[in-house]
This record gives sequence, C-alpha cells and structure tokens, in this order.
Amino acid sequence: MIELLKGFPDNVVAVSCRGEVTRKDYDTVLIPAAEKALESNDKVRLLYEAGPEFDGVDAGAAWEDFKLGMEHLSRWERVALITDIEWIAHATRLFSFVMPGAMRVYSTSDAAKARLWITQA
Repeated sequence: MIELLKGFPDNVVAVSCRGEVTRKDYDTVLIPAAEKALESNDKVRLLYEAGPEFDGVDAGAAWEDFKLGMEHLSRWERVALITDIEWIAHATRLFSFVMPGAMRVYSTSDAAKARLWITQA
C-alpha cells in the first residue's frame, strides 16, 4: 500500500509504503501524484518512506517504478529514501548512479533530516 504524505511543496511527491506495494498502488496513487507534480514543475523531488511493515513490491509495481523513473529521468531533481531495511538501502545506494539528480538514504531516526533536505532550496 502506498499513502501520499501531506504538507509538502507541490514539487515534492512524498509517500509512505506499507505491506506489499502493488501495480494498482502505482496506478492509483503514485503515478497520478507524480504526473500532477510534473505538470506544474520542471524538476520534481521524491520522498519515499519504507518502514518496518514494508514487505516489498510486486513485479507490476517494480515495472511501473522503472517506467516512471525512466520516462522522466532528467526531471527527478532529488530522491530521499527513508528506511531501516538494509537490503533496500543497499540496493538504492548501489543503483543511485543511474539517477541524474541527487539521491540520499536516511534511517528512520533521521526522517526529519530527509524531509528538510527534500524541501530545501
């Protein structure tokens, strides 16, 4: 399940993920939010929280994630991942070189720092 987080500027798509994230979650929550942000901003930022109750993504969601990222590759300015799940943090760091924008991984204890970084000019 993906839930939009409120209280962020319109150039920031902020989400929290719990349980298994599905393609339907991408189709109904994340993609519409990203498209809305992309309509009114040249560059967009993503805050992605994956807490301890996050179980992973199904194949459809993984594909939609890849497509969304690649279709707008040059428009992702910053990505902040908040998680204590080590394999997710490690995989994100490993593949961060494909992102043209800045990418940082934060532990849940540093969530406030992640929110500040993703919103600051």
